[in-house]
Amino acid sequence: MKHRIPSIALLSILTTFSPSLASAETEWTGWLGPERNGWVPGFQPPAQWPDQLQEIWRVKVGTGYGTSLVSGDRVYQHARVGDNEVLWCLSLKTGDILWRQESLTPFKLGGGGEPHGKGPKSNPTLAKGRLFTMSISGKLSAFDASTGTPLWQQDYGARFGKPHPYWGATTSPLVDDDQVVIHFGGDDEGLLVAFDVESGRERWSLGDDGAAYASPFIAELFGVRQIVEWNHNALIGVESTTGRKLWEYALPHRGTNQNMPTPSIHQGCIIVGGENRGIRSIQPRLRDGVWSVVENWHQKRLALDMSSAVVNGDFLFGFSHYRMGQLFCLDTANGEIVWEGPGRAGDNATFLAIPKHVIALLDDGELQILASESDQLEKIATYTVSDAPTWAAPVLLDNGFLIKDRDTLTLWSLNRDIESLESPTR
Repeated sequence: MKHRIPSIALLSILTTFSPSLASAETEWTGWLGPERNGWVPGFQPPAQWPDQLQEIWRVKVGTGYGTSLVSGDRVYQHARVGDNEVLWCLSLKTGDILWRQESLTPFKLGGGGEPHGKGPKSNPTLAKGRLFTMSISGKLSAFDASTGTPLWQQDYGARFGKPHPYWGATTSPLVDDDQVVIHFGGDDEGLLVAFDVESGRERWSLGDDGAAYASPFIAELFGVRQIVEWNHNALIGVESTTGRKLWEYALPHRGTNQNMPTPSIHQGCIIVGGENRGIRSIQPRLRDGVWSVVENWHQKRLALDMSSAVVNGDFLFGFSHYRMGQLFCLDTANGEIVWEGPGRAGDNATFLAIPKHVIALLDDGELQILASESDQLEKIATYTVSDAPTWAAPVLLDNGFLIKDRDTLTLWSLNRDIESLESPTR
């Protein structure tokens, strides 16, 4: 079922009879959620997905690909307006602006990047009452989440010939306990650095590898808590508390074959896909104090360009850039393809995982609800949520979606009690 969604009144009109969109405990704290894996904790799919969604509010916030963040009744969005990067804090109920913080961020686009704009393309992170942003020009900033007050900033650009990769910084800040970790630098040289969340003081730094476009995540392998990062040259594991490199798997960015997607992890195996290089499952191992890495499988019929895949159950769901874009599902145990969608599906897709379903937002504004336990592409519901490009990852609330398109942020309601609601007017 494919439906064009009608525009309706702001949530301020609906609040007297609309079910809650988010519980007080709702926390969507960064790229692909709290665990950076796309899984939406606590969400229970409706017995039947509605024929249509209801538009609750729409706010123009500026351009950029960063995901929205949610904490309680607040929404945070990092975007660009003119020459400024703007951090917005909005009311989840009404879309009203609670505060905004902006900073002048000039940026010169690399050739070929014009259709994607000047960002920001890094996803902000919310932790410890602070918001962390990475500007497209490569500056890490910390803000008070309650007031928007700037707290500290780190800029390592002067250390390198270029402060960001060719198309700008897109890696997302990673908070682990009381430290925030980010990779500074350009294509040829860079540095992975951990800072104290409170003070911004440097805790440790590692290496001289250039920065890639992928984002790091936390994993615990063989009892060792570590940061898994795909930089310009390799996939690496780094002890979180010390910054000591534990293992490395060479997978370099070469020419136009870029290191962009955030890898996935499942049962101790890391699944990584790169432009024109297929999808691999690798497994770090620890024996007698020595780390090694083995490759379990390499699926060459599919490849990830800019789109990050997610795991649901024992299956990987993603978007291959082959055949001019296609959805796919493969078995994480052996890399065998379970199903492939038709080609020419678009340029990009972002994913979320929930019980028995996968949510796919294509870059043309189509939101698809897919069955995750089927041996073929099965669309449970399809909605058009924007007429503008949708590259930022969606946020799924208890009863709705936050969708960031080219320059607006929109709240859509699932409206589980839709039959009992009247149809308000503008």
